[in-house]
Amino acid sequence: MQAFVDFMNGIIWSPALIYLCLGAGLFYSVLTRFVQVRHFSEMWRLLFSGKSSDKGISSFQALAVSLSGRVGTGNIAGVAAAIGFGGPGAVFWMWVVAFLGAATAYAESTLAQLYKEEQDGQYRGGPAYYIEKAMGQKWYAWIFAIATIMACGLLLPGVQANSIGNAVEATFGAGTMIQTGMGELSSAKIFTGLAVVLVLGFIIFGGVKRIANFTQVVVPFMALGYIIIACVIVLLNISELPAIIGMILGDAFTPMAGFGAAIGWGVKRGVYSNEAGQGTGPHAAAAAEVDHPAQQGLVQAFSVYIDTLFVCSATAFMILITGAYNVHGVGDAFLVQNLAADIAANGPVFTQMAIETTMPGFGKPFVALALFFFSFTTILAYYYIAETNVAYLKRTIHIPGLIFALKVAIMASTFYGAVKAADLAWGLGDVGVGLMAWLNIVGIIIIFFMSKPTMKVLKDYEDQQKAGVTDFTFDPQKLGIKGATYWEKRLAKKEQAGE
Repeated sequence: MQAFVDFMNGIIWSPALIYLCLGAGLFYSVLTRFVQVRHFSEMWRLLFSGKSSDKGISSFQALAVSLSGRVGTGNIAGVAAAIGFGGPGAVFWMWVVAFLGAATAYAESTLAQLYKEEQDGQYRGGPAYYIEKAMGQKWYAWIFAIATIMACGLLLPGVQANSIGNAVEATFGAGTMIQTGMGELSSAKIFTGLAVVLVLGFIIFGGVKRIANFTQVVVPFMALGYIIIACVIVLLNISELPAIIGMILGDAFTPMAGFGAAIGWGVKRGVYSNEAGQGTGPHAAAAAEVDHPAQQGLVQAFSVYIDTLFVCSATAFMILITGAYNVHGVGDAFLVQNLAADIAANGPVFTQMAIETTMPGFGKPFVALALFFFSFTTILAYYYIAETNVAYLKRTIHIPGLIFALKVAIMASTFYGAVKAADLAWGLGDVGVGLMAWLNIVGIIIIFFMSKPTMKVLKDYEDQQKAGVTDFTFDPQKLGIKGATYWEKRLAKKEQAGE
């Protein structure tokens, strides 16, 4: 199984996807005249200005739901893996992906808002919806929806749960070894898996509102706490900071582990972490209640900054400044070995050791707690994404009990991931992420060349800004945008009401 997964990843994560991710970000950055820089203050204003409704969640709640998907195990274990296999220079390429990816996030999230629908009393949208409506290719939308249900409902939850199980075991020990049908498992991982599944079931059976209410409280708290700890560790080792930054920049272009490895691992973990272009963020973006599609696109672009430039950088600086990392070379050789050879680079131990060196006795439990919240909220986001794509398929075929089956499947995947080995979980997760990224990025580029809807929406928003408008409106037909039925109906209702 591991060999097959590695073979699939070799095809999906070929240099072509890496160039596609970077190229799409650069493409939209140039065409929007670097919207991620020009509208930074507007992103901040919009973050706290939106309100929720009976059918939709607020901009901040949508940001929290999408951030719960972005800020996950990739920020702790994923950054460690990028450094372990790509060298410190991989961190630079994570920054590049974040900066360029913010423009991709604007484009895909604006499309999600533009082509969203009202289904069963709530807003639904995402790549499957905008691929069907803007491209007119229902078969392509179906492939994305099925791939996303498989990835977010079955593959990716195991990666997040695996990091929780590993962190708990590293903190409290394995406990008693129990012989099961899945092999010999530690009681620590079994009890952790059961606890996570019980809490997960309580929340996902409560619907999107319960998910949004949970994440809007937990996500800002956990991200801020993590960044504060990282800042304390950096300040305690501040004399080392210039050398660390120099090492990151120097190794990015004269890499320790090979130029291709630095870019490859930096981009792969960057895409995995901030999810720009992957197609996950647009699902939460579509659920937001806003006055103009561009508004949520700008808010979602800001979420990429929070994820990679703040949280991932916090992890990277902690690991590098304390020397708590190894760099793998060719075969079994190490180019840099600061820790024991049996410590897996794709686990949370690098980060735990980094905190331990400065705060003895605090690192392991803190990272275990951070990983629990980071990973658990990501599993919630994955469930919502998978549910949205099931709802998309239900527009055409109605199979009773499909949503219930999804809930059971994601709970089973979460438990399995919590108790099984990390390499296979990460490999399966990479397959899912890669497939979604291929389908979504190709889709948003084709849509651009067909009708340029994201550019029309941005220009319309900027024109209203220049005119000093405070109550933004949106008329897709006036801009020559077809298929934006939600916005057409919304405008018609406003005009009937005489607003």
